[in-house]
Amino acid sequence: MPRLAAALRGLAVAATALALTTAAVPPGGAAEPRPSEGTARGTTATMPAPAPKEFVALRDVDPTIRQEMRYFTPHNFMGVPVTGYRQPLCILTRDAARALHRAQLSFLRRGYTLKVYDCYRPQRAVNHFVNWAEDLGDQRMKGEFYPRIDKSTLFRDGYIAEKSGHSRGSTVDLTLVRLPGPPTRPYVPGEPLTRCYAPKKERFPDNSLDMGTGFDCFDTLAHTLDPRIQGRQRANRLLLKQGLERAGFRNYDKEWWHYTFTPETFPDTYFDFPVTRRSLNGGH
Repeated sequence: MPRLAAALRGLAVAATALALTTAAVPPGGAAEPRPSEGTARGTTATMPAPAPKEFVALRDVDPTIRQEMRYFTPHNFMGVPVTGYRQPLCILTRDAARALHRAQLSFLRRGYTLKVYDCYRPQRAVNHFVNWAEDLGDQRMKGEFYPRIDKSTLFRDGYIAEKSGHSRGSTVDLTLVRLPGPPTRPYVPGEPLTRCYAPKKERFPDNSLDMGTGFDCFDTLAHTLDPRIQGRQRANRLLLKQGLERAGFRNYDKEWWHYTFTPETFPDTYFDFPVTRRSLNGGH
């Protein structure tokens, strides 16, 4: 236990330093719901800021979990910062954040840390995805995120939808990093793109374990248990899946990175407050 406590203290310091570095990244990013996130759930109207008291910043619950908030950066399937992400901050319902903390403790003991790509997602961000999907002329990121998908089929195939489970606050996109795991280098807009399902050494560099595809890969190879994913890649997906399921999360089987804590705090409400500290604690 003393050794684990020391490791936790060290990771907390590292996470704080990483947060300061990430805050300097220009706003950006966006990626959106696939079939599971569509309109199958509730119909309650989206809610304005501020956030209800049940929402917290993940860093306040567990500062050791890495945060690489892709939608605050241009490294996403749209290639631009996404509307509503005003800070590189993971916000979740308190229940989901505490569950992630429990999972993180288990992973730390095995030499890994969780890294989140996206957490709560405001409805205005989802609307941004929808507007992007309707603009068939904008395909600047196709070479990385959807090389085998015709953009005109994104709605039909369920890659984009008008509602997202992320907007309810208990869903998170994440991966695992083997410690110590140096930070992933920043994406430079306009740099050459590589297919999201290419061998790991060819894909955009990510400090995470090799899961067979990159995050937000619009391809059937991203399905969690796709039979073509074998060996170490499959083992890594199962490591993440089993650890999160023990903490109460449920995987969306078409995205290896997508998990929802159940029971959800707000199973039928889609929120629209922006991703910023000011949205929490009554907007102060």
